[in-house]
Amino acid sequence: MPRMRAVDAAVAILEKEGATQAFGLPGAAINPFYDAMRRHGGIRHVLARHMEGASHMADGFSRAAPGNIGICVGTSGPAGTDMITGLYAAHADSVPMLCITGQAPVAKLDKEDFQAVDIAAIAAPVTKMAKTVLEAGQVPGVLAQAFQLMRSGRPGPVLIDLPVDVQTAEIEFDPDTYEPLPVLRPAATRAQVEKALDMLGAAERPLVVAGGGIVNAGGEDLLVELAETLDVPVVPTLMGWGAIPDDHRLAAGMVGIQTSQRYGNATFLESDLVLGVGNRWANRHTGGLDTYRRGRTFIHVDIEPTQIGRVFAPDYGIVSDAKAFLALAVEVARERRDAGVLPDRSAWVEATAARKRELGRRTDFTDIPIKPQRVYQEMNRAFDRDTVYVTTIGLSQIAGAQHLHVYRPRHWVNAGQAGPLGWTGPAALGVATARPDAEVVALSGDYDFQFMLEELAVGAQHHLPYVHVVVNNAYLGLIRQSQRAFEMDYHVSLAFENINSPDGGGYGVDHVKVAEALGCKAIRVTDPEDLATAFTKAQATAQEFRVPVVVEVILERVTNIPMGAELDGVNEFEDIVLSAEDSTSAAALLD
Repeated sequence: MPRMRAVDAAVAILEKEGATQAFGLPGAAINPFYDAMRRHGGIRHVLARHMEGASHMADGFSRAAPGNIGICVGTSGPAGTDMITGLYAAHADSVPMLCITGQAPVAKLDKEDFQAVDIAAIAAPVTKMAKTVLEAGQVPGVLAQAFQLMRSGRPGPVLIDLPVDVQTAEIEFDPDTYEPLPVLRPAATRAQVEKALDMLGAAERPLVVAGGGIVNAGGEDLLVELAETLDVPVVPTLMGWGAIPDDHRLAAGMVGIQTSQRYGNATFLESDLVLGVGNRWANRHTGGLDTYRRGRTFIHVDIEPTQIGRVFAPDYGIVSDAKAFLALAVEVARERRDAGVLPDRSAWVEATAARKRELGRRTDFTDIPIKPQRVYQEMNRAFDRDTVYVTTIGLSQIAGAQHLHVYRPRHWVNAGQAGPLGWTGPAALGVATARPDAEVVALSGDYDFQFMLEELAVGAQHHLPYVHVVVNNAYLGLIRQSQRAFEMDYHVSLAFENINSPDGGGYGVDHVKVAEALGCKAIRVTDPEDLATAFTKAQATAQEFRVPVVVEVILERVTNIPMGAELDGVNEFEDIVLSAEDSTSAAALLD
């Protein structure tokens, strides 16, 4: 039996499990692991500027492509605590990610040794497993269990904490005979699928709500086939956006109290049955539950048993992997179609399409300073169907989701539930690492951009090109808008006269100078007519210099974005679209 250090066994297992991309930074308590990566040579590594940034990079890498598991590596103490926000974001959105931390020697645990903290206890609520390994011989088994857990059931992150003496201890281990543990996923039975389709068939105005679980399972093609076979419109959630192309005739628009379209909400409120697959009835999707549920029957399919009934009790629940459910549902639906027993949905589908034509939001503004809606109109024109968008939170994300178009799964990469400020930039670097040939476009407000700003240097050092659109109103825009209920505007302005940028118009931080100081390129836009040129130039510059390119757009200070507390009570602040010229990007969906 080969004999090696526990860390050498660990690195060999990473390769066998197909997890070969790490993000992090070394330190005394994790240096043995870094030495093992150096000796092995098969684990690629990106040096971050902050451990939280490294965790978001690993998260973005995992989200970017099916089967990816990003690795975040850091030393003991604050490195692990810095990862907690990243673990929370991944856990909340069902993203597999492996965090590995160094730790004080086993004999020093619970003795307040330098940078010794019980990181496993801290991380436990936001992971599927968090474990400090006390015996070197357990390292292979713990790693095998970690990969099984990350992939089984509802995916999620794991943290493994390795005391420095456990890392260096020698164990007996044969990498050649190592095999990953089986992945466990529940699957719907035929009887369950038939009952669900019976209920759907009895409805007059059914909808399918497509959640992120469909994307996680790789079931998007089956979703589209099921919708087409049954002729039923589909509402993607924010995490499921791209599972059906926005311009598909059965794409009904997103539903919600923030990231939604007017036509999506209107269609949902007309529906009488909702089949939710791989979704969790998030509150920004549902709004008030009385309005959301009134007059509708609900079927809920989810891989995690405790999700069924967590927010509200459905009329029928099925515990199943989304892809397994959809595959069997397509089979049953084909049989019913061939037997001629499927109901005619043409009137309902046409009514859904009519709302899509008639209830767009205006984007074609010419104001200076620029209105944000115009930014998204020009992004739709400049960036093609293969663009991968990365964003996290704020009015920028909400307005972006209301106006941008997504046509493919994993082309809207969004920290949906946790929404940590600063996630966007490092996550975009993770996506760019995973998909070096893709057009990656990040979207941030100025405050989100200023969190984790130092990670731009990572993109410059490691040549990770992407375009980062920063819509700058020098405000905490989402918080300012929510403060309207309190009739205040309190500690939400980021504006000041920058003594080093006197031509900045009082917008404060000079993002162009900061980006350039970190080794990147940057463009500032103040006139909406210059947006198209700026986006085209940014794309070319990113590819020429192989670095991130920031496009800072100076917005009007205050724009209220549609949102509300109920699906039938979303506040609209702009006139309804009267012609295709008012919203050229929305009209493109109907071509």
